[in-house]
Amino acid sequence: MGCVGHSQADCTPHEKFSLNISVSALPLKGKIFAVEMWWIRLIIFMMSLAPTYQQFPRLCTTQDTLRTKECCPAWEGDGSACGAWSGRGSCEDVEISEQPDGPQYPFSGLDDREKWPLVFYNRTCQCAGNFMGFNCGDCRFGYFGENCNERRESLRRNIFHLTRAERNRLISYLNLAKQTVSRDYVVATGTYREMVNGSNPMFADVSVYDVFVWMHYYVSRNAQLGGPGNVWRDVDFAHWAPAFPPWHRVYLLLWEHEIRKLTGDMNFSIPYWDWRDSQGCDVCTDELMGAQSPQDPSLIRSSSVFSSWKVLCSQAEEYNNRGVLCNARNEGPLRRNPGNHNRSLVERLPTSAEVEFTLSLPNYDTGAMDRTANMSFRNTLEGQIRRA
Repeated sequence: MGCVGHSQADCTPHEKFSLNISVSALPLKGKIFAVEMWWIRLIIFMMSLAPTYQQFPRLCTTQDTLRTKECCPAWEGDGSACGAWSGRGSCEDVEISEQPDGPQYPFSGLDDREKWPLVFYNRTCQCAGNFMGFNCGDCRFGYFGENCNERRESLRRNIFHLTRAERNRLISYLNLAKQTVSRDYVVATGTYREMVNGSNPMFADVSVYDVFVWMHYYVSRNAQLGGPGNVWRDVDFAHWAPAFPPWHRVYLLLWEHEIRKLTGDMNFSIPYWDWRDSQGCDVCTDELMGAQSPQDPSLIRSSSVFSSWKVLCSQAEEYNNRGVLCNARNEGPLRRNPGNHNRSLVERLPTSAEVEFTLSLPNYDTGAMDRTANMSFRNTLEGQIRRA
């Protein structure tokens, strides 16, 4: 699946989203129908609980909203909180699961991501019907129109089946998202404690594209236990556990949704790269994701628009050592070096046989449902192949 980060160790951390142009290269077959339906049910369950999908709406990062812990912005369509006057939603108390955390995270009250989003907000917009978003101003995935009652499906296409015009449009949309500051969202550069319980907001503007780079960093980062170097590494809120497929699926749907809003192209959909049996990075060409620079193979050739991109949130170990969060500042050019990765972590891209083996596994997850799970579809999909 491109560079989600589990089948291509040659992708640097900040590229875990920047190259992820696919939703799935796996063919949908009858033998995995039950698994697919499990994903769908879990996503629906998550969506029924989640008050909002992104992290920090710009309108909810003021001293007042952080102190009151209420994030219920007005919908521009009628000026009421959550579009209540138009029946789009209402401001409600956040409801979260009372289930305990797994053994991978034996702490409580130390990390802002625990029982999200209660550390920052305890009242948010709960949207009705087919509406969604921080102010119920958007349509749920798959619905369009002024009243979000037009059901329409999106077609996922192989990137190599796109016409030249379609490929150029894809690259131009990516670049537009990278160069456009997000109108709706900002990213946190400090913990709630560092923000003095909301009296000192610590947020930064980033591009539409980099909102999602930051989201992947934030959900995956180590838990800070207090002070430089004091972190808990055995936790990841989007990987190494059952949420891996549904979290990334919703994540990509959100990214696609924001691209549509930015460009006005409601027909845009994310293509996929079928990497089965590939000997290298087939999409690393100037026509697509950029070829290697002849001067420095870790850089992108200057003829590609991606050679001008700058990265953020790519230095996880430095943040750990300093005991800080990513500050969302420019950290240099986009780097990748396909074929020269750490082969002790990932030897190569998966083969067709390995994909078929993964699809044949009947159990979505097993055992402790973490990186040690045996014969687990989810764990094998993440790259932790265990056949014993």
